Amino acid sequence: QVQMVESGGGSVQPGGSLRLSCAASGRTFSSAVIGWFRQAPGKEREFVAAVTRSGGSTAYADSVKGRFTISRDNIKNMVYLQVNSLKPEDTAVYYCAASRYLSSEYKNYDYWGQGTQVTVSS
Repeated sequence: QVQMVESGGGSVQPGGSLRLSCAASGRTFSSAVIGWFRQAPGKEREFVAAVTRSGGSTAYADSVKGRFTISRDNIKNMVYLQVNSLKPEDTAVYYCAASRYLSSEYKNYDYWGQGTQVTVSS
């Protein structure tokens, strides 16, 4: 089992940056694929990025490619999402989640954090 806690959200102006963190506990963390998802009010939860166990492979939604970077530190049991060039449409609650598979489908993720709010507004 894996427990996830997100942090690092906040309010920024368009073009700003944040680094979201996901602290994970549980002996299976290092063997889990970790993904970031987001959900805006009235919208479905959508895939943002994912990283494999070793950190050697990543996947991104087209809407964030070139702006967001996912990384992980298996020694610290941490996963990060660096979010740059933020746009108002990036406003959402951001969640990290753990899966056995590299997938963009939220139904394939078994363990979820409580989320951290990102608001982009001028």
